[in-house]
Amino acid sequence: MTDLTADEARRIILRAQGFLGATARGGGVPAMLRRVGAVQLDTISVLARSHELVAYARLGPVGRSVVERAYWDDPARAFEYWCHAACVLPIEQWPLYAFRRRAYRERRYRWHEVPPVVDKVLEQVRSDGPLTTADIGGAKNGGPWWDWSDTKIAIEFLLDIGEVVCTRRVGWRRVYELAERAVPADLLAQDLSDDECVTRLTAIAGRSLGVATRADLVDFTRVKGRHAAMLDAALLSGAAGLVPVRVSGWPARRGADQDGPNAWADPAALESEPRGRHRTTPLSPFDSLIWERARAERVFGLNHRLEAYVPKDKRVHGYFAMPVLAGGRIIGRVDPAREGATLVARQVGFEPGGGRARAVEAMADALWEAASWVGCTDVRVERVGAPDLEAPLRAAVARGPRSST
Repeated sequence: MTDLTADEARRIILRAQGFLGATARGGGVPAMLRRVGAVQLDTISVLARSHELVAYARLGPVGRSVVERAYWDDPARAFEYWCHAACVLPIEQWPLYAFRRRAYRERRYRWHEVPPVVDKVLEQVRSDGPLTTADIGGAKNGGPWWDWSDTKIAIEFLLDIGEVVCTRRVGWRRVYELAERAVPADLLAQDLSDDECVTRLTAIAGRSLGVATRADLVDFTRVKGRHAAMLDAALLSGAAGLVPVRVSGWPARRGADQDGPNAWADPAALESEPRGRHRTTPLSPFDSLIWERARAERVFGLNHRLEAYVPKDKRVHGYFAMPVLAGGRIIGRVDPAREGATLVARQVGFEPGGGRARAVEAMADALWEAASWVGCTDVRVERVGAPDLEAPLRAAVARGPRSST
């Protein structure tokens, strides 16, 4: 068993996620997607949508059209499915979700009862596809967002069970196509057991996370019941290819020896010390580096909650507050907006501790680089939560972008 300090674990995690070292940025967006394993989707768009922010955070100001083509292209390089949440996944992972497709087919229910029109909708995609929900009769009945039309329920069920697949979008609308036409034949031909699927997904989760507790791996893959038992078996048998480690300061597994292992690691990640340059960047709250609150607090001391759905008068950090990463640590948060060609930092907060002057410069760098990426030529700071840092931050922002971050 390998012993790691919390700091060593944090650096391994940063390298595994593509935030530390130049080699982590090789291969562009497609390689980034394979490295992180899954990129969560969300409807909120502030500076950009979350799946674009994930690529930007790791690669810098890569063109947004380049990001879109890497996710949604023809032929398919990725597809959408349920992992940690609704995610963009590398197309080669298609066979690994057979266990989930089978489970949905057996259950024949998720959020809605499957309507009788499901067979008719499948035939419509077969004859006329690829199609959007607008092409098959619309998404909603006209009520609240969850009041889906029968055709929307049907097409989403067909996606759940793998009869259709989304490998691209038009605007923000999914385009549905028969899986047999969109997924490469060699991937369609693979017929993996549930055990094989869960084992291989556990391995992917472990490599992506670098160092992870059992709870982190379950959160990444969102397995439960008998599938969670398969994950446990894959860890204990070594089939997932991960090794037990003990990270100082991380909690012991429930019911386990306090001096025993409390996490799992990718053995390749343990072979060398993480070195190189750190990214300075704002992070989407849905970024896999911080998407699980308990893990974010354990690794970075970050207690973060998305406040987009919190009443405005009860928000602490802002509507879409983005934690800012610099030097391998979370230095603060910014709630961004855009007004024409101006990036507006509606609220900026700084985390306690660390070098305060360095944090100010890093925050200013992060704001200017993000502004440039989205086509803004100015940055305006509105509120600053740390009174002692307000004047230095405003001065740093007013100086404009530095030559490098």
